[in-house]
Amino acid sequence: MGVSGASGTPYAAAVLRGLLAAGESVDLVVSRAARLTLLDETGISFRDAHWREDLREWLERGADSKPGTFEVDLDGDRVRYWSAGDLAAGPSSGSYPARGMLIVPASTACVAGVALGLSKDLLQRAASVTLKEGRPLVVAVRETPLSGQTLRQLVALDDAGAVVLPATPAFYAGATHIQDLVDFVAGRVLDAAGVPHGLYRRWKGELGSGSRPGA
Repeated sequence: MGVSGASGTPYAAAVLRGLLAAGESVDLVVSRAARLTLLDETGISFRDAHWREDLREWLERGADSKPGTFEVDLDGDRVRYWSAGDLAAGPSSGSYPARGMLIVPASTACVAGVALGLSKDLLQRAASVTLKEGRPLVVAVRETPLSGQTLRQLVALDDAGAVVLPATPAFYAGATHIQDLVDFVAGRVLDAAGVPHGLYRRWKGELGSGSRPGA
């Protein structure tokens, strides 16, 4: 999973929580720009040397648990963190075992880099590897409005086999809090990756069900 510098770090945290709750192991790359966004949106300084404690604090934001009670063991091998500048890291090679990759959120700069195959950092390189190996790549782009240039780059990613998934919440699931809208987007990302979850209320073909509590 890659986290780029677009606004939307709560989306990334919700997807990470969903992956770990589903029993998945995660290779995590946080770009330099993403660290600035994370600091701005949460006040958390994400540090290579202290990534476990910083990641735990990040994941607890918006979770149902209180600080210090996040249930996933981040001291084991469930999460492997790779520095964005480490182009010799495991995910930079097609021989490294991976089921696919999620980029949440994906900035327009990240979209451009992946679409053009620039591989300027580990996040972009891992995405290029994912495409060349024919593995699923989900790109949760977060920007509005979208320029024609970005739209063409997104079409290029779609042509290459990626799933372009705008971070667009829906309202039919009966959201009552902002976190519900965040979880809806995170759930759609997990749906695209084939990861089971219970993050949002699914459409049942009944008009008005979103306005009925517990429907």
